Amino acid sequence: MILGVMQPYFFPYLGYFDLMNRCERWIVFDSPQYMREGWVNRNRILHPGGGWQYITVPVKKHPRETPIHQIEAVEAPDWRRKIVHQFTPYRGRAPYYWQTMDLLEDCFSDGERNLSRLNVRCLGKVCDYLGIRWTPEIFSELNLNLGPVETAADWALRIAEAAGATEYLNPPGGAALYDPNRFSEHEIRLHIQEDFEFRYDCPGFTYVPKLSVLDALMWESPSAIRAHLDGVKVAAEERAEAEFAGAFRF
Repeated sequence: MILGVMQPYFFPYLGYFDLMNRCERWIVFDSPQYMREGWVNRNRILHPGGGWQYITVPVKKHPRETPIHQIEAVEAPDWRRKIVHQFTPYRGRAPYYWQTMDLLEDCFSDGERNLSRLNVRCLGKVCDYLGIRWTPEIFSELNLNLGPVETAADWALRIAEAAGATEYLNPPGGAALYDPNRFSEHEIRLHIQEDFEFRYDCPGFTYVPKLSVLDALMWESPSAIRAHLDGVKVAAEERAEAEFAGAFRF
């Protein structure tokens, strides 16, 4: 079983959905301390004047040690309307503007203020839109029996071990953080995601890589994006099989 463990990001870039598409089980890691100026309450979209701008969920004041699953969005001002308005410059230019705006409105329609639950809802809606099967499990609700966690690098290993994973897939940042040999000692194969990019034309704007998935959805059809994700998945599986076979050649 291939496991993915990630914090619940706010409309993350497509590389996050590549991980989802390649994993057989997914745990939403919602127990770490919430970090300001991260990806849990904000992401980036194109700016009409060039470059990019943030779309942000403003959150209530909270103690520094507060975990992600206890963070609440502010009740006012109407930040949902502000985010929707930030996409106005795409209208008349992006071919999938109205479909993406309908998706965004649906994501915001239930008025959820808990940041983690909001993000899980948004992630699920985007997965449905792209046809990605995704059944998230919430770490803070699982009661997993973890082994000792002494450093930040131990979390992924201990969660994968407790979840019974045979393979663990992590974003490229884990290449320096995780030791494949430690995972192997627990009969878990560690895979590091390749650097992910999906280029698309955005007339009237200058392309910026790794923006929010909402930006990609404005310019490309769900079927084209899904086809790209599936192609990356197949290529990754072929590489993994070749590496596994090579490890047993004498």
